[in-house]
Amino acid sequence: MTNKNNSHGTITDNNHAALWHGRFVEGPDAAAVEFETSIHVDERMALDDIHGSKAHAAMLAKQGIISKEENEQIQHGLSSIENDLTSGALEIDYSAEDIHSFIEATLTDRVGDAGRKLHTGRSRNDQVALDERLYLRRVIPELQKTIASLIKTLASVAEKHKTSLLTGYTHMQHAQPGTLAQHLCAWSFMLKRDVERLSDSLSRVSLSPLGSSALMGSGLPLNREEVAKTLGFDGVTENSVDSVSDRDYCIEFTSDFAILQSHLSRMCEEIVLWSTTEFGFIELSEKWSTGSSIMPQKKNPDFAELIRGRTGKVYGDLINLLVMMKGLPLAYDRDLQEDKAPLFEALDTVQANLVVFDAMIGSATWNLPKMEASCFGGFANATDVADYLVRKGLPFRTAHGVSAQCVRRAIDTGKSAIEELSIEELKAISPLFEEDIFAKITPRACMEARKTTGGPNPECVQAQIDALKQFASQF
Repeated sequence: MTNKNNSHGTITDNNHAALWHGRFVEGPDAAAVEFETSIHVDERMALDDIHGSKAHAAMLAKQGIISKEENEQIQHGLSSIENDLTSGALEIDYSAEDIHSFIEATLTDRVGDAGRKLHTGRSRNDQVALDERLYLRRVIPELQKTIASLIKTLASVAEKHKTSLLTGYTHMQHAQPGTLAQHLCAWSFMLKRDVERLSDSLSRVSLSPLGSSALMGSGLPLNREEVAKTLGFDGVTENSVDSVSDRDYCIEFTSDFAILQSHLSRMCEEIVLWSTTEFGFIELSEKWSTGSSIMPQKKNPDFAELIRGRTGKVYGDLINLLVMMKGLPLAYDRDLQEDKAPLFEALDTVQANLVVFDAMIGSATWNLPKMEASCFGGFANATDVADYLVRKGLPFRTAHGVSAQCVRRAIDTGKSAIEELSIEELKAISPLFEEDIFAKITPRACMEARKTTGGPNPECVQAQIDALKQFASQF
């Protein structure tokens, strides 16, 4: 299974010769082979290639294109390769052009001429497209489980903090009082959309391209629908040229990964901010923090920063695919071999980031007094002052103006909160103010008053937590 090079550096003999070598008198230059090989990237699809080949061979036999005995030999040979790859008894020969060539050559080594019939009616063009779809259908549910696990962790933490006050921000300025639970649920619903987006993408990848061959289908009596059914697809792709030139699914899944990564990055940005001395809301576990080589006191949120930093890698993978595809004529072009590296890298990156984020956030502790203190000052209850006046019959736009006057009065008199004004000062602005205003604009009262669906009131948050847990339990 090793290459033999002549004095000119060309390949002259190879049991795993390129599948296309028959037309050529002279073998490819060794450097050319090294340049074009993709086996280090596509080896992860080995089992998917075997499963697709088994279904293809079974269909060929059912259609009378190969004999029953030949199919049995192929099935046995492919099963033995699968078992040996899984157990480690068979090592991948990285001198092979790609994983498809390696498996077919290994099969032929084991079963002889029957192995040479496996590729009947099939091109690597539709074979690769099939393997990618099979691979994605296999690994994306695992990614969804990982996301669901993080949703469960966040929901569990949130359930402990339904009444833990935390100020909400817009423009990074104090906005309105909320709770840690409400904020963690917001993170979780971002992740819920990521899971749903992946499911939506899976629905479009659930069509088999096998039987499209190089681009124009096959003159042999193939049964594409039979193979699709065997492999658990919903049906077959409808145009053979599109089938082998389409990489929308690579772009779509990588786009899904990029959106997921953007969510993780936003969460990590908040963790980095919250772990600063100035905020001090969160204390990350020492297991998920690092120190400094020169400053002994440092406890750095490096893992949150690394997740945030790796967002550029995933975005780059998406741009890689988009640029690669933008000018390709139909049907297949060798450029398409370059689809797998960015797709797989983006997948691996978000999968690893999710696992780290889950462990990091699950082991963190929260500074509840400092979080609650953040809700005081900054006039985060100004909207609630307006709502108080609305309940008294004042039009909201007028009430908004009155509340703004209260803010202005507090600023002008050196006070940091509306509630620091006396009732006399408030009445001077509007006679509708009564003593009960002070009880209604505490941070906790403001939070509890927001009972609309999705709001921070503990009962509303519990409904969100229940919905998130129910959703995550499906995975």
